[in-house]
Amino acid sequence: MSATLARAFRVVSSLTLLSRVLGMVRDIVTARLFGDTAIGSSFAAAFAVPNTFRRLFGEGALAAAFVPEYASLVERDPRAADRFASFTVGLIGLATAALAMLGEIGLWVALSFAEPGGTKHFSIALIMVALPFMPLICVAATLAGMLQTHGRFGPPAAQPIVLNTLVLAATGLHAVDSQASLESAAMLLCGAVVFSGVVQVAWSLWALRPLVHWTRVLAGVGGSAKTLLRRWAGATIGLGTLQASALLDVLLAMWPIWFGATMFGLVYPLDEQSNAVLFYAQRLYQFPLGVFGIAVATVAFPLLSRLTTDRERFHGALVDALSLSLAIALPASVGLVLVSSDLTAVLFGGWGAFSEAGADRAAAALIGYAACVWAYGCNQVLTRAFYAIGDTRTPAFVSLFTLAANLALNLSLIWFLREAGLAWATAIAATVQTGILLLLLAKKHGVHVVGESISRGWKALPCVAVMAIAVGVVLLVWSGEESWSTRALRLAVCVCLGALVYGAVAWAIGYRELARALQRKGSTDDR
Repeated sequence: MSATLARAFRVVSSLTLLSRVLGMVRDIVTARLFGDTAIGSSFAAAFAVPNTFRRLFGEGALAAAFVPEYASLVERDPRAADRFASFTVGLIGLATAALAMLGEIGLWVALSFAEPGGTKHFSIALIMVALPFMPLICVAATLAGMLQTHGRFGPPAAQPIVLNTLVLAATGLHAVDSQASLESAAMLLCGAVVFSGVVQVAWSLWALRPLVHWTRVLAGVGGSAKTLLRRWAGATIGLGTLQASALLDVLLAMWPIWFGATMFGLVYPLDEQSNAVLFYAQRLYQFPLGVFGIAVATVAFPLLSRLTTDRERFHGALVDALSLSLAIALPASVGLVLVSSDLTAVLFGGWGAFSEAGADRAAAALIGYAACVWAYGCNQVLTRAFYAIGDTRTPAFVSLFTLAANLALNLSLIWFLREAGLAWATAIAATVQTGILLLLLAKKHGVHVVGESISRGWKALPCVAVMAIAVGVVLLVWSGEESWSTRALRLAVCVCLGALVYGAVAWAIGYRELARALQRKGSTDDR
């Protein structure tokens, strides 16, 4: 395990863990406040839309296109790097601001046709309040990519802490006014989200002061700009599959609110509560993915970009990243499936506005999403490997195929599985994408990582199997009473037991993948 990768992973994963814990607290509070209601679904949609574009245009696609070129310029010509950085930040700011403005105009037109006071009218208005967050967070994500290139992983990883803290503070303000409606609370929270974008941009600019000299002189950036735009177009498609799939899920889950109770003349299988149910299920599987899976891809990408001229070290760094992803994601996938019922019941059910039936529906969706956490994590790493090489077209085509398959599965499975059908469609499509990316990486670029990844990662399987048996026995024996306190205690026991068993078996059979990433002293080899 590379010392550089391990050290950066510790920083990013630690801060991301804190952020995700705060994010989980935020989600629990908002789930309790809005519940699985039409207001809850509307708030979930308003929160999801700008965040989808943030992941698509900001921290995902643009970073994938920007970081390799910027890293190269930092090494060769720091002044040219400053000009290129100034150009890129200006470009993303103007482009996303224009997109947000067009979005606001379109939403205003839709609002004028919606019945005042109705659920559809409120949902559209809420998205209009939240949409300015999109250009702000896209700029912040671009600045984060610059910080990561300079080896400053802490400030970017801490950005979401600002968002979560301000949303929780807004929730506290709402609680002070006992007469305030849930509609006004949703508006207040969306306003806090937008303000957090302003704070994140300001903080990132402050962190970059000693590293970047902003300039209006853009002479000489033409070549780099063309490379950026060419890669950005492909990367937007390539890294956007999961985000586009999530946006499709929102569209289909919000169908009853936005379009009515039928589709193609048939009674639609989802209802006004569906988007809230789906949103909170997504938040649970995204917790391990965000803390560890995306953290691995984030710290691996600049390293892979620097090693493209040394194919042996590039191969080693990619295998390191994939092996670490599997070591974390496999137990996370199995663990979430096993405790899904207790997890959703404890976090969302029991009290507040979230119903027990809604918690059960969220558990069913969580099982679908959780089954392939490992695939989501691997796809993040594999797609960035293509971009580090400079190939944005291949993952773009793969993503288009995957997106089409996901849409077809969505429209098929919802009639049988309701919200869970959307989750299973995403999981199946992600698994197919992983296989295709591995095949094409080997065929087109000669990077064969399957064999070595399996030789290093097969030991995760007995660790996961024994963990699953131990947790399964507890769930089988400890059943019957279903009070909130009993389920909370059982959940805590299962989580602790699963972690201990997985760690003990890994130690016993010599599986040290996760230990190498967490240790503070390691090889100085940058492989």
